[in-house]
Amino acid sequence: MASLNVGNLGEYLREQRRTAQLSLRQLADAAGVSNPYLSQIERGLRKPSADILQQLAKALRISAETLYVQAGILDERSPEAAGTRSVILADPSLSERQKQVLLQIYESFRKENGLDAGTGTDSVADGSDADHPQASN
Repeated sequence: MASLNVGNLGEYLREQRRTAQLSLRQLADAAGVSNPYLSQIERGLRKPSADILQQLAKALRISAETLYVQAGILDERSPEAAGTRSVILADPSLSERQKQVLLQIYESFRKENGLDAGTGTDSVADGSDADHPQASN
């Protein structure tokens, strides 16, 4: 796992909080964390867990994956894969658990079809059709 980039994460969280017009206290309450803890995250003094990042993302109404990338937990993905993930994560009709399950299934299909989910490289460059894996069988 990559080391957490907590300084940039804190700046990013503060920016997102201000954009959402939330006070530190409001975001802390919505995410279920203490004010001092959130303040320490924003100042780059604490390394939040993936669960805390997910709670913060939900409270800010942004994708948890975005925060994971900011924290250095996940690498940035290819634009195509990021688009698919964004659509899943933005769907208000799905629960958080359903979104996570769909993302896990999506990743497993990409790996099964020879697409490297971690780096965003795939077989589209060599002429195979990533959207129709049966064509490459």
